Amino acid sequence: MPHGNPTDDQIRDLLTHATTIAVVGASSNPEKASYGIMRKLQSVGYRVIPVNPRETEVLGERSYPSLTDVPERIDIVDVFRRAEDTPAIADEAVTIGAKALWLQTGIVNEDAAARATAGGLTVVMDACIGATHALLRIPPVTMR
Repeated sequence: MPHGNPTDDQIRDLLTHATTIAVVGASSNPEKASYGIMRKLQSVGYRVIPVNPRETEVLGERSYPSLTDVPERIDIVDVFRRAEDTPAIADEAVTIGAKALWLQTGIVNEDAAARATAGGLTVVMDACIGATHALLRIPPVTMR
């Protein structure tokens, strides 16, 4: 049975209670979508950690080569990678105890969703976290 995304209320709850988001595939190139979304998430108060072995720093934050290298707790793993790369990312998200795996617009992988769900994570696929945050009118982290 194909994965179905959580309801708006479940996503609102997830985004309202999260404080730290790892952006897998974050780029220091301002023309990349991951850069814009990371900047938007920072602007509303989330602690955003870039994860990309080819970057050392993105938007003032140290970049880590993998999720397992990040020394702090991560609530949401937001993914900007090809669909075929996501099952291994889902496994890492489970290993680190994240609360959710979020695959950006255009990224769908049923195997990744199944692995993350089996590991107790909430899974959102094929949706922009930035647009969803705005659409659901989530208050900034500092106002909660």
